[in-house]
Amino acid sequence: MKRKQYEHELRQLQAELVALQEWVKDTAQRVIVVFEGRDAAGKGGCIRALTERVSPRVFRVVALPKPSDREKSQIYLQRYISHFPAAGEIVVFDRSWYNRAGVERVMGFCTEQESQRFLQECPNFERSMIVDSGVLFFKYWLEVSEEKQEQRFQDRIDDPVKQWKLSPMDLPSRERWYEYSRARDDMLRATDTDFAPWNILNSDDKRRARLNMIRHFLSQVPYEKEDRPPIDLPPRDMSDAYDDSASIAERRWVKDHYG
Repeated sequence: MKRKQYEHELRQLQAELVALQEWVKDTAQRVIVVFEGRDAAGKGGCIRALTERVSPRVFRVVALPKPSDREKSQIYLQRYISHFPAAGEIVVFDRSWYNRAGVERVMGFCTEQESQRFLQECPNFERSMIVDSGVLFFKYWLEVSEEKQEQRFQDRIDDPVKQWKLSPMDLPSRERWYEYSRARDDMLRATDTDFAPWNILNSDDKRRARLNMIRHFLSQVPYEKEDRPPIDLPPRDMSDAYDDSASIAERRWVKDHYG
């Protein structure tokens, strides 16, 4: 997809996200959106497209680091529940409790028994703690091809402004492609339910993936656009006017290197 077409479509969809945001605030809705997928599948770009034009006070992104020693001693889902939305909030999880079904299982950070127990318990958790509690719940799995993942990893290696994206898990995940595939298949088999379905997104073309994701998300939320009254910019009150630019002229200004 060409950049000009992409930016045109994205702007229209983001305008709809602003309307959705107002509806969520006005109706005190609670929304959770989970993004999962292989490394380099494009989760970060999808989340940026979803959230860059809306308020971070409404759309709150949660990307948790590896658990602390204290968190490791807690009930597994405990640290995720603490980030669940209050009224008027949309919480976007950049990876979630599904770490236990994916990276933790494949990389040996949990036992096979712990992973299987999670898969058994997860649907009940999502039904009772999320869906039955009135939270609107959406799960997206970004599916990237082996060839495209390899290309993106190589881009990260070659580009110094992208190297920060290379996590200690990225290269081992490349080696264990089929182990991740089996973990994905087991996860979908156990947790793709009628009340909390997985939505699979082809993410080889990042721009198309972002647009398709936002369009799908908008279609699933029963928001209503409200007519907002026109806004008139008020004039400045000149009764106490003074030269306010001169009063800071001698302060420490950042040098303009590009003028």
